[in-house]
Amino acid sequence: MPRASDEKTRPSIFWPLAAIVVPLVGLLAKIDVEGAEHLPREGAFVLAPNHCSEIDPVIVAVATWRMGRAPRFMAKESLFRVPVLGWALRRTGMVPVARSASAAAARQTLKSSAELVAHGRGVIVYPEGSLTRDPDLWPMRGKTGAVRLALTRDIPVIPLAHWGVQEIMPRYGKLRLWPPRRRVRVLVGPPVDLDEYRRTRSQPTTLAAATDRVMADIAGLLAQLRGEPAPAQRWDPATHGQKETGRLDS
Repeated sequence: MPRASDEKTRPSIFWPLAAIVVPLVGLLAKIDVEGAEHLPREGAFVLAPNHCSEIDPVIVAVATWRMGRAPRFMAKESLFRVPVLGWALRRTGMVPVARSASAAAARQTLKSSAELVAHGRGVIVYPEGSLTRDPDLWPMRGKTGAVRLALTRDIPVIPLAHWGVQEIMPRYGKLRLWPPRRRVRVLVGPPVDLDEYRRTRSQPTTLAAATDRVMADIAGLLAQLRGEPAPAQRWDPATHGQKETGRLDS
């Protein structure tokens, strides 16, 4: 049986970090969280947010901490080999990810998934992989990393949408310090229903369909926050001549 995550009930490296980060973020944003009951209080989970601003991870991290769980992210495997930074990533339990389709990447996914379950930890994974290319900031087409990690060990995928962050830092724009405490709404949804994909979890078509299901749930949450329907089709950078990683050219 996986043991409960206890970063919020006993001293850990997250406490001094939170003592610094949470008040600073509070000067920039008034974060209103809805649906916190959907984030498991213990055990492993994959939290899947939308991604429309470079400051998103800070906002999502603070929201996750306020919901009672330690905010851990996936990070490129190469970063774990950087002196000092690698130590910090390992010390805070960040999850390495190999960005390739090799057998080594598959083994890394299996290992990371097993460790999440064994330690009862959660991880935040941006299924889009980079800031959305959609001109209206709707979630774009997702990548399979989040569902691949989750389906490996039947870890629940929790969708999350936020809106208002783009007013603090526009996509690839500059940080706006005034006015302070802009409102950011965060909406957490129930676990994505991935039961129909578990039997054929390793097949590429299955992973793509499961990812689309996750993106649909995220888009639905964002539609609730924005008070307007999400596009019927998610933005596909490839069909618009855009790169899927790196800075978006205007």
